[in-house]
Amino acid sequence: VQLQASGGGLVQAGGSLRLSCTASGLTLPDRAIGWFRQAPDKGREPLSCIGASDGKSYYADSVKGRFTVSRDNAKGTVHLQMNSLRPEDTADYFCIQDRARANCEGYAFIPSMDDWGQGTQVTVSS
Repeated sequence: VQLQASGGGLVQAGGSLRLSCTASGLTLPDRAIGWFRQAPDKGREPLSCIGASDGKSYYADSVKGRFTVSRDNAKGTVHLQMNSLRPEDTADYFCIQDRARANCEGYAFIPSMDDWGQGTQVTVSS
């Protein structure tokens, strides 16, 4: 299933944004869900992962302490709270499932190419 990210926008450095991830009205897959981003002219960067049943979360060093991922299976949503935003956080942000695992083994995984959905753009001005 393709997950849809929303909630991006333009924010000043030091500000906050809260991104949301849904399965377009469907139940979230019983899989770990990760957040990735892609800045202009750069590859996709894994940021965090949250488990489906254990709720454990993991973060890349680049966002640890600033970003927090949460998951509400009953409501079918995953959120990424982003605080203390920096210009280098400017990117398109995506949420995506890990087909191979229900829970995370660290913050990074390799998603299936078929699972990439629409991202949301975040722009942080200096």
